[in-house]
Amino acid sequence: MESNDQPEKPVISKGLDTFFISVHDIFRFISRFLREVLRPPLEVKEFIRQCFMVGYKSLALISLTGFITGLVFTKQSRPSLAEFGATSWLPSLISIAVIRALAPLVTALICAGKVGSGIGAELASMKVTEQIDAMEVSAINPFKYLVVTRIMACTVCLPLLMAYTALVGMMGSFLDIHLNEQTSLTAFFAKAMDDISFLDLFASLFKSIVFGFTIGLVSCYQGYNATQGTTGVGKAANTSVVVSMFLIFIEEVIIVQVVNSIR
Repeated sequence: MESNDQPEKPVISKGLDTFFISVHDIFRFISRFLREVLRPPLEVKEFIRQCFMVGYKSLALISLTGFITGLVFTKQSRPSLAEFGATSWLPSLISIAVIRALAPLVTALICAGKVGSGIGAELASMKVTEQIDAMEVSAINPFKYLVVTRIMACTVCLPLLMAYTALVGMMGSFLDIHLNEQTSLTAFFAKAMDDISFLDLFASLFKSIVFGFTIGLVSCYQGYNATQGTTGVGKAANTSVVVSMFLIFIEEVIIVQVVNSIR
């Protein structure tokens, strides 16, 4: 009697089959999110709690990183401009660098490491300990309660954190310029905002929204679909950070290219 336990032959190859199945699962995950986000009831309390975890809990690290970024970038730029006697251009140079690129990118990378890993590990631990299955038995929609609230919190909080990072970075730059050129705060920001256009502000805001959605989506997907027991918790946290950062860099290049073509 022949055995029916023969392994199924791959349609294309094992690697390509796995890749296309993963792409299909990701698009199903995104489409489910888009359906659930508009469907009542809204998990307002959980959404606010996640905003607190994503936003407020990241302020200390964001403050330190943003301030040092502005301060160090100013110190590094001064010698080059001083060679041409153009240190008066420092406020404009720093504002363009911080608002156009550094603030959205630094904020996204910090949140990918801190928030993304936390979400991935938290959902993965709930998955492997069958807490998500228990929520379904209790007539609670775990996808809406766990996934939708976290993705929305990341999408909403990243633009706010980006604006805060830009402000803190500019204050770090002002400190260095004030100590060297005795420039007043009013004169510094007046000069800094001269070369910033509405397109720069809109592009930074749009980038931070896209980055926030990416971090939330990747982290929730990895955690919600974790396997392999407790080993999957660490794998989900690590993969959330790596994939989020990789996608952030790709999105940065694409958006910058589009903005430069419009400018």
